[in-house]
Amino acid sequence: MKYADTYHTLANFGRELLEKKTLHEGLPLISRYAKDVIKADRCSIFIHDGENKEFWTTLADGVDRIVIPNDKGIVGFTLQEKKPIVANDAYSHPAFLKDVDKATGFRTKNIITSPIFSSKREIIGVLQLLNKEKDFDNEDVKFMIFFSHYISGFLELTNIYLQEQKNAKI
Repeated sequence: MKYADTYHTLANFGRELLEKKTLHEGLPLISRYAKDVIKADRCSIFIHDGENKEFWTTLADGVDRIVIPNDKGIVGFTLQEKKPIVANDAYSHPAFLKDVDKATGFRTKNIITSPIFSSKREIIGVLQLLNKEKDFDNEDVKFMIFFSHYISGFLELTNIYLQEQKNAKI
């Protein structure tokens, strides 16, 4: 496995992530680690809001919040398929949302996504990396699956906390 040398840094990453109490604190750390390991230009972590049937992210390198219906784009396709998706030519993938590139001014060359499952095996988010210099490959898929499982506990706990805060305001 080409990422074998990077897994020893995962323990340090995990300790640092445990110190983060909010999505705002933890998501940049998750993004930085994933981009460094896979050598991608950008990372987004989309949180699934099943109640409103949408995905949203406050972490999309270089842009503000992105909100998309949960049945649109490669992120929505990831939810539907419940498995990682690789599009090494993003614009040729039928689910790719060209409008997001148009709105952000960013040009997506290639994309890899992985669902993030809760402890109840529900998809609570999607990890997405964009623009690796070379094509994404099977080793990248293996890492994305592993890493998505690794970060799922943090995302699930912060989602529970967010929901409790939301309910307390009602």
